[in-house]
Order: sequence, then structure tokens, then C-alpha cells
Amino acid sequence: MSADSDLIRLYSTRILALGADMPRGERLANPDATVKRRAPLCGSTVTVDIRTEGPRIADYGQDVKACALGQASAAILGAHVVGLTGAELRSARDQLQAMLTADGPTPAAPFEDLEILRPAKDYRNRHASILLAFDAALAALDAASQETRSA
Repeated sequence: MSADSDLIRLYSTRILALGADMPRGERLANPDATVKRRAPLCGSTVTVDIRTEGPRIADYGQDVKACALGQASAAILGAHVVGLTGAELRSARDQLQAMLTADGPTPAAPFEDLEILRPAKDYRNRHASILLAFDAALAALDAASQETRSA
């Protein structure tokens, strides 16, 4: 397969559609924590607001300024993040990273749609953008947990 057809596959219509329909694309008014993360190589940024109830994510908002791949990843995360625990979120992030870097299996439900990003495994410079929303969400969850312990 040529490099041009690989890029066309990488930026498929489905990936572009995911980025265009961003779930939880509004910032939260009163979050327990807010975290902004930037991928230094490409400049993509994600700002995440999170509200928790006990160990679970109760509400989530995100502002995503990323390439189509980062937007697609954030869209899939936004569609499924509410109700997850930190351990479940970390597992999904680690599975996504393994899929990209070690040709690991598709992440488990509810994140099986991340399979659409598998062609990006050959584009290491895109991995940070794809993982960015997950990294920001985990950092926000950690910050919310720290805030709860301090209160």
C-alpha cells in the first residue's frame, strides 16, 4: 500500500465524522478539577473538566483543539467516560497505547470503537495526540481525588 493511500485510510470519513460530533464538548460550570494538556510535537491541546461522585466520573466536559485523530479519540472517550472509575479509564488508556505501540488488541468495551485509530500505529508522531484526551482525563481525575482528600 502506498504512503498516500495509507494517509487516506488514516483520515477516513468515520474519523473525520467523530471529530465533527464531539460528545461532552462543553466545559463544566463547577468542575471538581480542570486539567489542560498539550502534545508538544503537534501542538494539540485538550482541556478537561471533571466532576466525581465517589470513585466514579459523574460529569465530564472537554475542549479539544487537536488533529482529526486526536478529536476522534476524544469523541470516543467523551461518549463513554461518565460512570467510569479511574482504574477503568486507565485500563482503556493503556489498551489504546498498547494497540498503537505494540499492535495490541483493540481496547475492551465500551472503547472498541478506538479500533478505527489502529492505522495510526505506523505514525508515531500522532500517538501523543490520540492519547491526549485520556491523559488529560486521568490527570483531572487524579486532581479531583487530591482535592477530595484535602477537603
